[in-house]
Amino acid sequence: MKWGTKYGPEYVNRLYAMVRRHLRGDFRFVCLTDDGAGIRPEVACLPIPPLALHLAPGQRDGAWKKLTTFEADLHGLRGTALFLDLDVVIVGPLDDFFALPGPFRIIHDYRRFWQAGRITGNSSVYRFALGAHADVLAYFRAHMDEVQARFRNEQAFLSDWLHRQGQLDYWPDAWCPSFKYHGIPPWPTNYWKEPFVPEGARIVVFHGECNPPDALAGRRNKRFRHIEPAQWVGREWRE
Repeated sequence: MKWGTKYGPEYVNRLYAMVRRHLRGDFRFVCLTDDGAGIRPEVACLPIPPLALHLAPGQRDGAWKKLTTFEADLHGLRGTALFLDLDVVIVGPLDDFFALPGPFRIIHDYRRFWQAGRITGNSSVYRFALGAHADVLAYFRAHMDEVQARFRNEQAFLSDWLHRQGQLDYWPDAWCPSFKYHGIPPWPTNYWKEPFVPEGARIVVFHGECNPPDALAGRRNKRFRHIEPAQWVGREWRE
């Protein structure tokens, strides 16, 4: 999904190219977007379905838009969908993301030691059967204020909903590591050692303070958090 101006078409184009390099066989690559300008022709650009919310002045629907991927009829699409955030970097084979059993798979969100037992998933990478979870979107549309009061974001709500239905499964931990938690050498070695691809990684997730161009340039968006340029990003995050 791409909306607004934060991410340009190069993010979509590079994501497509990474998928093509790492996924065997035929697939359809879809971008739900409000602006398809500059996106390569292999990508099917389709409108983001409206959330049909009554927002207060200044209120944003933000990442809650991801819930529209669970429309009962999403532009007539059928089959198994693998959702990828625009700013992930693919470094390994994707075929197993479609083969692993389970009705719904998501990253087990990156837990700190005090969060043992937390069920929340990270929605940077999730897989589902198109049209199979329309109830989660319908409930959100009917109870927006309640849901937003109880849950910090869409992934917390989605994870709770599917966990209570017994449908929530996670990817193996090694497959989708966090760049900032798992790919940066520990202090003080981060001042002279480059960031690295964690062992067993297939999709490296950039969340919070860094995105791929920041990592490539050696920038972090927090003071006193140094990183060296991540040269591996330049080799992988490309068309």
